[in-house]
Amino acid sequence: MEKIINSYESMLIVSLANGEEAAKATVGKFTDLITANAELVQVDEWGRRRLAYLIDDMSEGYYAVATFKSESDFPQELQRLMNIDESVMRIMVIKLEHEPVAKAVEAPVEEAAQEEAVAEEVPAADAE
Repeated sequence: MEKIINSYESMLIVSLANGEEAAKATVGKFTDLITANAELVQVDEWGRRRLAYLIDDMSEGYYAVATFKSESDFPQELQRLMNIDESVMRIMVIKLEHEPVAKAVEAPVEEAAQEEAVAEEVPAADAE
């Protein structure tokens, strides 16, 4: 019998109580777990963000979103393991109805701002 592979997206918010490096390590731990048990499509670390409301008296958390393909029993186990970890504040694992596609890496904001500044300076030089 052929195994059914579904697409999933997992979002987790990690506590910053132990620092941002510890939060990144926690995200890395779960990313490695997903890689070992599923096909990891993409990991998007949003970083430090302000929470909409206080969770455990904290106003900020470290956000990460992982998109992966796996059999239907793995997401439930992933949720269970995330709930056990004390540094994870909130999680959500959803089944995607569409095929996930890895996004292209965008240029950093600083480089884009510099390119725009150079583009604006060029027409001003021609006007003189």
